[in-house]
Amino acid sequence: MSTTIAPPAVPSLVEGVVTHTRRTPLTHRFRHRHYQWLVDLDALPRLPWPLSLLARFEPADHLDGGRLGGGIRGDLDRFLAARGVALPARARVLMLAHARSLGHVFDPLTVFWCLAPDGRLVAAVLEVHNTYRGRHAYLVDVDDDGRAVVDKAFYVSPFNDVSGSYEVRLILDEQRVAVAIRLTRDGHTVLDAAVTGTPTPASGRALVSTAARHALMTHRVTALIRWHGVRLWLRRLPVVPRPNRLEEAVR
Repeated sequence: MSTTIAPPAVPSLVEGVVTHTRRTPLTHRFRHRHYQWLVDLDALPRLPWPLSLLARFEPADHLDGGRLGGGIRGDLDRFLAARGVALPARARVLMLAHARSLGHVFDPLTVFWCLAPDGRLVAAVLEVHNTYRGRHAYLVDVDDDGRAVVDKAFYVSPFNDVSGSYEVRLILDEQRVAVAIRLTRDGHTVLDAAVTGTPTPASGRALVSTAARHALMTHRVTALIRWHGVRLWLRRLPVVPRPNRLEEAVR
């Protein structure tokens, strides 16, 4: 990777929209207002009470759950090392994710950008969560345009098996943070999903204002996923049984 990134100041609140379009075997679209956090894993926000009720970042919510120590950053370093990637000294890792809010978090997709001190992108990792408490991390090889392709390897939706591949586009700069994913199978597009937003410094006032505009954000994410699933089921979209054991490549 030779991409150089000039990210926004962190921590930031990334406010925008999430979109999803299922294209086959039936069409289903949605668009919802949305916000996430962009944070540095070595300087995670530690908010005073009562703001801490609105945003906490816990190792248990990501990757290996902090099992071997070192927090989320420790888990990510071990994940990369197991795949032959060693981050240089003073590398930064920026994470786009939902914070745990009012005791709840659900993060369908977390993105980690691993940056050398000169801003060069060393590695990018996508962590996918499903509603069955499983999670899987993908190390993606991003080109100079922020694009990557990776084989699907994890059961996410009850309406899709684990076949196909993801076409990924990542954007991280001072004006925009965006992640677009296209699932393709046998040369056909199955679905497109994207989150995009504008980063703003995460001051206490900004957090209160943003949380008020997006009340119960993480609770809504969970509820909306289930609501759209019920709608697809009522339209008789075939259900694909999930594996007895959900593989979790997060170590």
